[in-house]
Amino acid sequence: MPTAGWVGLGILALAIWIALAFWPARVAGRKGHTFFGFFVFSLFLFPAALIVAYMVSDRHDVEVRPV
Repeated sequence: MPTAGWVGLGILALAIWIALAFWPARVAGRKGHTFFGFFVFSLFLFPAALIVAYMVSDRHDVEVRPV
């Protein structure tokens, strides 16, 4: 495979890696957690970030009671 082919394949793999990192970040963001934090977490540890994103509690469902 010529060098241009390897570069193209590397760019495609990088684009897929970054696109997949959005999945846990969006799940956590919808639950009220930090999108950017989960995005960075997912870039390095995608499987763990995905599991944690689905397991964290939803901050939007928390009932605030006056004291």
